[in-house]
Amino acid sequence: MQIPLQITIRDMPASTALEDHIREKAAKLELFYPPLMGCRVVIELPHKHKHQGKLFNVRIDLTVPGSEIVINRDQSEDIYVALRDAFDAAKRKLEDYGRRQRGDVKTHQSWPAAAEPAGAEDVVGDSETPPAK
Repeated sequence: MQIPLQITIRDMPASTALEDHIREKAAKLELFYPPLMGCRVVIELPHKHKHQGKLFNVRIDLTVPGSEIVINRDQSEDIYVALRDAFDAAKRKLEDYGRRQRGDVKTHQSWPAAAEPAGAEDVVGDSETPPAK
């Protein structure tokens, strides 16, 4: 990556184990799409008053040549499950983006815009005489 990995943890204490886990996951993303320029990961624990446990939000911003890919995964009770789901989605999006850039994605045949409907040449009547009223 040209831009170093940025990790932001909000509303909860940061731990080196969590940051190391994020670094490993981000390094794997570069294997799926080597021209990856940058990665920003934001983990937050929003203050929502619910009866359930603590729900984590994970947002990953990937900078690729010509675009930016954003993955936002909300509400998972386990931080590592939330990270796994978010990085899996990021991997799929990077693979799709790479396929589109290489031209591996199939395109549909484009039909002419002014095409006549089927059977238009079989219309009964003489085209030189106006229709009777």
